[in-house]
Amino acid sequence: MTGSSLAARAERARRGSWSLSFATLKRLSFTHSTIYVCLLVVWLVPGIATGETIFGFAHGIGWIAMVLLIFAALFARVVPLRTAFAVSVLGGIAPFFGSWEFVREERRRAGSAGPAAPAAAPGPDR
Repeated sequence: MTGSSLAARAERARRGSWSLSFATLKRLSFTHSTIYVCLLVVWLVPGIATGETIFGFAHGIGWIAMVLLIFAALFARVVPLRTAFAVSVLGGIAPFFGSWEFVREERRRAGSAGPAAPAAAPGPDR
């Protein structure tokens, strides 16, 4: 097989497969946390049974979806085990654990990249 046909196959496989980025998973986690806050609000306010049903259902389905997505991301090495644990296990109690873990991991990744090299000062034109 030639190099060009291998590259074409790889490109077709890449387009046909899906993956979730760290940023997308983080946004989904924050969305799930927002749904949970709404659920807590309608639960505390008496007489909003419809809201409890809607947000309760959204929270339950959202948590199941997040668990499936986070395990796929864990196996694809998009997220570390600690983030996957926070989203899947602690997220059943309150999804804020997962959202906070995404923030923590993002900060850790930004810190491990190191500071950027300073730009060279412009020299005198001669």
